[in-house]
Amino acid sequence: MKVPHLLSFSIILAGLGCLVTCGQSVAAEATATTPARPNILWLTSEDNGPELGCYGDTYADTPHIDNLASRSLRYRMCWSNAPVCAPARTTLISGMYATSLGGQHMRSAVALPEGMKLYPHVLREAGYYCTNHTKTDYNFRPADSKAGWHDSGKTAHWKNRPDPSMPFFSVFNYTISHESKIRNKPHTLVHDPAKAVLPVYHPDTPEVRRDWAQYYDRLTEMDKMVGAAIAELNDAGLADSTIIFYYGDHGSGMPRSKRWPFNSGLQVPLVVHIPDAYRDLAPADYLPGGVSDRLVSFVDFAPTAISLAGAEPPANMQGVPFMGKYAGQAKKHLFGYRGRMDERIDMVRSCTDGRFVYMRHFYPDRPYLKHVDYMFQTPTTRIWKELYEAGQLTDAQAKFWQIKPTEELFDLQSDPDEVDNVASLPEHEEKLAELREATQQWMRSTRDLGLLTEAEMHRRSATVAPRTLGLSDQFDVDALVDAAWAAGDAWQACDGQTIVAMQELCQSEDPGVRYWGCRGLALGLGSHGTVLSEDEISAATGTLMEKLEDANPSVRLAACDLLIRLNDEGAQRAAAEELMNLADLPRGGYYVGIAALNVIDYNRNAVLRHSGRGFDSIRKDREDEPSRGNDYIERLLITLGQPQS
Repeated sequence: MKVPHLLSFSIILAGLGCLVTCGQSVAAEATATTPARPNILWLTSEDNGPELGCYGDTYADTPHIDNLASRSLRYRMCWSNAPVCAPARTTLISGMYATSLGGQHMRSAVALPEGMKLYPHVLREAGYYCTNHTKTDYNFRPADSKAGWHDSGKTAHWKNRPDPSMPFFSVFNYTISHESKIRNKPHTLVHDPAKAVLPVYHPDTPEVRRDWAQYYDRLTEMDKMVGAAIAELNDAGLADSTIIFYYGDHGSGMPRSKRWPFNSGLQVPLVVHIPDAYRDLAPADYLPGGVSDRLVSFVDFAPTAISLAGAEPPANMQGVPFMGKYAGQAKKHLFGYRGRMDERIDMVRSCTDGRFVYMRHFYPDRPYLKHVDYMFQTPTTRIWKELYEAGQLTDAQAKFWQIKPTEELFDLQSDPDEVDNVASLPEHEEKLAELREATQQWMRSTRDLGLLTEAEMHRRSATVAPRTLGLSDQFDVDALVDAAWAAGDAWQACDGQTIVAMQELCQSEDPGVRYWGCRGLALGLGSHGTVLSEDEISAATGTLMEKLEDANPSVRLAACDLLIRLNDEGAQRAAAEELMNLADLPRGGYYVGIAALNVIDYNRNAVLRHSGRGFDSIRKDREDEPSRGNDYIERLLITLGQPQS
């Protein structure tokens, strides 16, 4: 009777042994067939921040991305560095801050230093098949915009690699969530506008609610595309050998998010999935369904991709890999920047520690939301401005059509919409000083080319790349940072000592420093002229009148910026004539023309009265107009032909 039991037990043991050895052989086979290096897939959506279910947004309907996040690592705070597409993509593709390349201005078409490698070049050298579907939109001249992809366009796909065993790096970009899609009609709303949660800075009107609802509809459509891309990967049997990144390319396309380096314009969703076979490449805090508090930004993406591929990032890249073989230390701060946005001149730098956001405004005398033609095609923008002009907005809503303080500090914990500037509160004095110093030192260490006007940067880099200029002795970054900072401080407080300091800057041999000296005089008199003595005002005005004869057009323009506003017929007449010359003469250059037309637009009545010329006499053609055919001069001339609000 015992024999059958022993036989059965032997059979069971043999079966278990077979299961173990079979399991071992299956595991061995899986290990043998898993590629040594992972494929890398980047899924990118346009113009959307973290308005997703996995980020706690209950109004959102994004099941595919939420599912990805449930088995991946979600980053709580990721910044795009720039709040608009071209400068943000410039940062992504280069692994460098766009401000270090001169590419922070919208569609600025800058040259790259000879021999500089963008991340597709490095990945190709590492043996990866690199594709981009489809958007490039880098702020590079055409010769540099190919970026090193094996294929970039509507047919680019990882499936096209010549050898199925070849690892791939592929980008798929989804434009359905772009700003332009918010205003596309006809559109049948799916999300209920009545349930949309509006930021406190937007007025509560049917137009605004519809735009937000349509934005969320587009996110749902985008989510389906992300789901389809992941399904395609699964169907090809590549899910276990592919690292997936999903991220947005900057904040939402709604006004005061896109184009503005608040957290609302810079924070993007970032979800990273790393298959089990490559967990040695994952960061220490990687946990499926987990959340990372590590601060990351677009400047880190290129070196991270290269690190995941097992290659060492080039020394010129300024980002820090946050995973892979060459992962580095976490950052204490992230940085953002705003340069010229289409036809409007501006300069803002921002910094966050993950909770507080610091902003430094270098043109505080101009309003936050200027008339950018493309932005005004969104119904929310138009109704928001109409209600401002009618005096029907709250203080929080009206703020963004007005001029600015030099610096702001926002606490995202208590003020996620960033409307309450707490920079002056004693309890935040230490944090303000920390982020101010971090921003200033970052501008120095990265050699921020925004310290030169766009026209001056192009003038100095006529025969070299702007980055090469920035690293040369022709670019005294410390003197420029000090001058730009002092000019901004003049807007907050100005006395006779400040006037003297700005006059000294105006005598510098460096036209970049002279520019900021003139800006400082303009800001000081514009903000505090009533508390200055007649002698101090006269001295400042005399210096600016002298600068109308400066050899540098940007310096002359900075002098005009105040002189056209003075209650002095002679000063206004001289400034008006110079402004019209700077806007009109082809030798003034394309970027000088844009800057001059900006000043003219803010003072159009005075310019018309004192110049004796109409705006229709301004020639819009420029000898050095970028080959990309930008129409920003034309846009400004159209604006000048409309009634001034």
